[in-house]
Amino acid sequence: VQLQASGGGWVQAMGSLRLSCTASGSIFSINEMSWFRQAPGQQRELVAAITDGGYTNYAEFVKGRFTISRDYAKRTVSLQMNSLQFEDTAIYYCRMISWGGAVYWGQGTQVTVSS
Repeated sequence: VQLQASGGGWVQAMGSLRLSCTASGSIFSINEMSWFRQAPGQQRELVAAITDGGYTNYAEFVKGRFTISRDYAKRTVSLQMNSLQFEDTAIYYCRMISWGGAVYWGQGTQVTVSS
């Protein structure tokens, strides 16, 4: 199973980026899909998550700015990031958890916001 993340890059403050992460391989019945991020010298932290039933959960620091969504057929989770701030600069990782409890991580995609 592989998770391929894309969409990172450089953007000016208040700009937007859209991240996507697609699962390939023998992964079925994905329960939770989520995005984490890790800034230099910091611990990895949850950004947003979405369950199989469509329930979403956001970190306080992204509420109102980021939107997580998923495409069941394409096994893809996306993160629309608006009003980006310098503090959002980090490597963003996608994670998927199957109903069987297996956890998969993507390779990470760099997001850099200039102030």
